[in-house]
Amino acid sequence: MNRVPLSDNVVLAIAHLVDDAQGERRDPSHSEIDFEINKAELSAADPKAGPPIGKAKKVRMVLTRAMADNPDGAERFAYGIICAVTANGGFRKASPNFVGEDRILNLSSMLKPLGVSLDLDGSLAPMALEGLSGELLTEALAIYVARAKRGIEDAALLTGTGKDLMEAVAAHVVEKVWGRYDPNASFPMLLGQAFTALGMGTTADDQRTAEHPRANLERRMYELACAINKLRNKQGTGHGRPWVPDVTDEEARASVEFVGVICERLLSELNKNASGRGNRGGQTA
Repeated sequence: MNRVPLSDNVVLAIAHLVDDAQGERRDPSHSEIDFEINKAELSAADPKAGPPIGKAKKVRMVLTRAMADNPDGAERFAYGIICAVTANGGFRKASPNFVGEDRILNLSSMLKPLGVSLDLDGSLAPMALEGLSGELLTEALAIYVARAKRGIEDAALLTGTGKDLMEAVAAHVVEKVWGRYDPNASFPMLLGQAFTALGMGTTADDQRTAEHPRANLERRMYELACAINKLRNKQGTGHGRPWVPDVTDEEARASVEFVGVICERLLSELNKNASGRGNRGGQTA
């Protein structure tokens, strides 16, 4: 791993790792934090102007600003801060820089829904999302969807798995609505089942004169999802670039953003279904 997925809760938990000591100084130092800021190319988010501020506040401000303006850099900075804390003994009880078990466990619990495991010794590792279920899995997938909408490329291939994000969302939808899904189903079939389970149209549905205009939009979304899936590097193992070799960076970013939009729509309809608001109506007046 060279980055850490972020949420507002994770930002606060990471900032607490570098909270200013009440007595003697606790590393990492301001200069080490500045080094990580520059390495992540986030100098524009660094609150240099004005009176000096504490390390925790600085880390929180940089991460919060960068989440909006440079999410890729924010995730790399978060990883760098955790590494800096680890290198200074922040995860070792005998160290004068030990951050405290409660803060470590708090960050670990914040990272779990994002598919990342943090051990008490500071070790970070991808966590297979197959280990999650129900609302926890829905929440984790929603985090990946949000990252995909920002064009963060590794959101397309789920951390710690060989699954495509769309495949994972489709499987989750089918399992939640119908109780089970076929892990051997082809992607177009699985995605079609997810659309059908939510009452959404696919290219298998004939266009009807009186249908709602959204039905055609849903057909195009299904068609686009299948086209993007064909760009996937089927030999990928979850490491490196999840696209066939001749896909350009611009095409990859656009594809990831489209994946995020389509998956967001599926999860939104799933939420409506679960809350009893799923009857959208398929006919025009």
